[in-house]
Amino acid sequence: MKYELLIMAAKSLKANGARTALSMLGIVIGVATVIAVVGIGVGAKQAIEEQYKNLSVNTLMVMPTRGNAASTRVSEEDVPFVLGNSTLIEKGTAMVMGNDTVTYAKEEVSGSVVGGQASVFELLNLKLLGGRTFTEAEVSARGNLVVLGYTVAESLFDDVPVDGVGQFVTVGGRKMEVIGVLEENGSSVGPMTPDDTAYLPYSTAESRVLGTKAQKLLMFHAQSPDVVMLAQDELTQLLRENHRLRDSVADDFRIMDAGSMVSSATESTDTMSFLLTSVAIIVLLVSGIGIMNVMFVTVAERTKEIGIMKAIGAQRQDILLQFLLEAVVLSMVGGLLGVALGYSVLPFLGDYGAVISAEGGLLGFGFSVVVGIVFGFIPALKASRLDPVDALRSE
Repeated sequence: MKYELLIMAAKSLKANGARTALSMLGIVIGVATVIAVVGIGVGAKQAIEEQYKNLSVNTLMVMPTRGNAASTRVSEEDVPFVLGNSTLIEKGTAMVMGNDTVTYAKEEVSGSVVGGQASVFELLNLKLLGGRTFTEAEVSARGNLVVLGYTVAESLFDDVPVDGVGQFVTVGGRKMEVIGVLEENGSSVGPMTPDDTAYLPYSTAESRVLGTKAQKLLMFHAQSPDVVMLAQDELTQLLRENHRLRDSVADDFRIMDAGSMVSSATESTDTMSFLLTSVAIIVLLVSGIGIMNVMFVTVAERTKEIGIMKAIGAQRQDILLQFLLEAVVLSMVGGLLGVALGYSVLPFLGDYGAVISAEGGLLGFGFSVVVGIVFGFIPALKASRLDPVDALRSE
């Protein structure tokens, strides 16, 4: 019996093709919009995760206060002081950063120049493609050595980055031996993109290349993610102590933890996705109201048909189910068409970071079915409650 009701519902919708198509249009657009919005949101989250993949959640970064880069007292001397007195921080390194050119033969690349201690590669989770990294002894000796990021080496050595190992390049006017090339990374760490960076020993970059252009940065790892906030408070106190700041004097540094940076970026993305998804859901709700109005008109037009069905023995639940099935079929077909449209549009939204996500299809289609059930129930209930005698008298 239920199968027959489904066939009857499908025939009824087909008989009123224009009305069915117009009612379905809002569902199609709404579902497609949900898929597009979710795809953009998921893509944005993946981009954030990729951007910060080199930073563990227990990373703390110390930078000069804004507008105070020249007078800051943040330096490599803070690292041994913090590590020697902290109970919650286990690793640390100092870096200086700036921008300059790297030249080999007739090739020249502009990018970041980072001066670091030997531990910088470990703390930034950077992997070697070929060669080696510099040692602490070479940092102390101000060695003219450089480790190139993948893109820099690829640009200088004709798309074969490892060919750069053992060659000599010029960094900021200084001749440097390439001792290593890093694997392609694809992420960024604050203002620095590892692939576009040349890494020098800290003392070499500070005194011979960057000079006053250098921006100083410290990086520490807390013992575990659970103590990051306590470690940040401890780090603040230790830096103030090492900088000999009185209680009335403001910090001459600022501390950011990777977890907060990722969380802040993710929250912004979630808010954007929520707002856009809300708009798409409103479209679906409006479409649901349209379906309800169409079903009320359908019930009014088929009042005599309902009376005949009841006269030949159809039960109230049969009438209710038939008209409810019509609304659900309408919304399901619209949902499926919306899913097809949404996934076909996603590739064209690649410039906006959209990616294909099953979550969007499930959310859009599921909501379209719910809309059909909710907004189709009231007209179906009205049809099932019609008095058969009054229905047969209707014209």
